[in-house]
Amino acid sequence: MVQGNQTQFTEFLLLGFSETPEQQGPLFGLFLGMYLVTVVGNLLLMLTIASDSHLHTPMYFFVSNLSFVDLCVITTTVPKMLMNILTQSKVISYAGCVAQMYFFMALTCVDNFLLTAMAYDRYVAICHPLHYATIMSPRLCVLLVLLSWIISLLEALIQNLMVTRLFFCGDHEIQHFFCDFPQVLKLSCSETFMNFMLLYIMAAILGIVPLTGIVFSYSKICSSILKVPSARGKYKAFSTCGSHLSVVSLFYGTGIGVYFSSSTTQSSWKSTAVSAMYAVVTPMLNPFIYSLRNKDIKDALRRLIGRVTSYERSRS
Repeated sequence: MVQGNQTQFTEFLLLGFSETPEQQGPLFGLFLGMYLVTVVGNLLLMLTIASDSHLHTPMYFFVSNLSFVDLCVITTTVPKMLMNILTQSKVISYAGCVAQMYFFMALTCVDNFLLTAMAYDRYVAICHPLHYATIMSPRLCVLLVLLSWIISLLEALIQNLMVTRLFFCGDHEIQHFFCDFPQVLKLSCSETFMNFMLLYIMAAILGIVPLTGIVFSYSKICSSILKVPSARGKYKAFSTCGSHLSVVSLFYGTGIGVYFSSSTTQSSWKSTAVSAMYAVVTPMLNPFIYSLRNKDIKDALRRLIGRVTSYERSRS
């Protein structure tokens, strides 16, 4: 139970996108459709990679992990919003809000580190192809994924422990469709200077450092590609990076949009809409980017569909 100034409450209100009853139905249909597409798309991508031995490589190992994290990210936020619309309730418990903040923060941080590991993988593949199998060993790949999870979970734990020390009183309406960390801090009647300082410091370290690694990797990749004599060779080398670059641009583009919208716009609706791009649309588009722009994934998907079709025919 949280208390402050003699006021006690154990829940917050998620205002979401709209308070108008007639808009709740279309919003429910829209986000349910997006959630189902995300679940099916990411599960299908993971199944395709797991079922095809041609895709058992470091790059697709990271892609599979990215799909799993994207699936978890959208599951952290959207089902609760859909339940609130169905029950015509905006309530989320204090414990549920803290849990939602923890997992969303941790999972988006894992996403960030995985994109950096994938950039390093492409750097080794293009700049050091003869040593690729030695450098990108299964042990290193697993280690990179484990470190991503450990650092992200610890960072989110530290942030959330700082939140549990705060008191909340008076207004407890969150101008969002999920418990966004900065929005929750603004509701506290305690001193939140240290919380915001820690948030900005950790965001700078865990945001700028991975982004610097991605930029460095691609600067080396571009330098190596420019040395390739034939145009076909340049295209072939760069095509292996196209999907990853698209995902990186989408992830950081929407992330920067969330930051600037929350700091400059006075419209809570606009800020919430930009956050939806980051928290919902990005996880939905990632599997399509990798499947539609990647010949190996498309071929593996055709083989998977062919095996399933053959199995169904043999049973009938």
